[in-house]
Amino acid sequence: MSAEAPAPPVRTDGPDPALPLSGVTVVSLEQAVAAPFATRQLADLGARVIKVERPDGGDFARRYDTTVRGESSYFVWLNRSKESITLDLKSARGREIAARLLGRADVFVQNLAPGAIGRLGLDPASLARRFPALIACSITGYGATGPWADRKAYDLLVQCQTGLVSLTGSADAPARVGISIADIAAGMYAYSGILTALFTRATTGVARTVDVSLFEALAEWMHQPAYYTAHTGSQPPRMGVRHATIAPYGTYTAKDGEEVLISVQNEREWAALCRHFLERPGLVEDPRFATGSARVAHRDALDAILAERFRALDGARAAELLDAAGVAHAPVNDMRQFLGHPVLDARRRWRDVPLPGGGTVRALIPPADLSGVTARMGAVPALGEHTDRILAELGHGAAERDALRADGVV
Repeated sequence: MSAEAPAPPVRTDGPDPALPLSGVTVVSLEQAVAAPFATRQLADLGARVIKVERPDGGDFARRYDTTVRGESSYFVWLNRSKESITLDLKSARGREIAARLLGRADVFVQNLAPGAIGRLGLDPASLARRFPALIACSITGYGATGPWADRKAYDLLVQCQTGLVSLTGSADAPARVGISIADIAAGMYAYSGILTALFTRATTGVARTVDVSLFEALAEWMHQPAYYTAHTGSQPPRMGVRHATIAPYGTYTAKDGEEVLISVQNEREWAALCRHFLERPGLVEDPRFATGSARVAHRDALDAILAERFRALDGARAAELLDAAGVAHAPVNDMRQFLGHPVLDARRRWRDVPLPGGGTVRALIPPADLSGVTARMGAVPALGEHTDRILAELGHGAAERDALRADGVV
């Protein structure tokens, strides 16, 4: 039995000089998924992320649903460890406060609708003139320039534009990927781009801008099927949970109804599957199945053999035999099974994060473990929760803060 990984201590909100991005200040004018996902990675590693929100409701992702103790599941996922200040950036005083924040910041991140950032005077060129040490990161739909620069882009639109939807689903119908994959891809490239820009500034003194589009982020992930299509003349077919170019690779139903996915990647695994699971060693040399391309060409016959074998075994016994054969396999978990996954429990990946209305929610710690570093995992902010504190840091006294609030600036 393997020993459980020790649980790192739970951090409270606030700066921690031991975290690698301590001392880095990020101002974000963000909404929805892509930019908040990027800045949350920075916040968990110690950056101070000041999230600028509209006074009349803030980030619209706050209202996507109310499933997490009255809070949005999207917002809870994407916004822990941040500070929230409300600012009306359409007002002169709101823009003045934003400028003072940016004058103290290292990074500015935004993913507003096309044209909005320019109307506020916060486009990268303007910021570079006013704040030459500031790293400005823009996340757009189809790029800051080019023929589609003015188009709005949402996750599913980009899944369609990149061809991803045409590859996903069954032979009868395409399907969207079940998570916001284009947003997540763009957020991760923004995160790595910002880290690269911070390193470049630290080593050369040059602050470079970072531009990421949802379309180009997901387009990068589409290279393999694009190459396949360009060099074969036809794109990989939709196969449901099966693999278009590898066999056997898919799900089979055991005697007790459990769905089991198996994946055979090479000839050694194929031979082991035949001998130890199928108990038909003669199939190893069967010309229909002797190579990967042959197995794909005769997929229907191969699937029939595997389906018959799985029907003779319950899920647990099938798993034992597949383990003995060294063949990768997995049950097709639903979300409840994922939430109770033994690997996450044994490796102590869950932490409690405070919610705005009280109570906590379990959250997964960031997947990149840095030795000696414990992610912040701070609270999810209420709308405008840190407005007074941030304004006070900028020198606004109590009476001035009250006046700004009364005028709807904050």
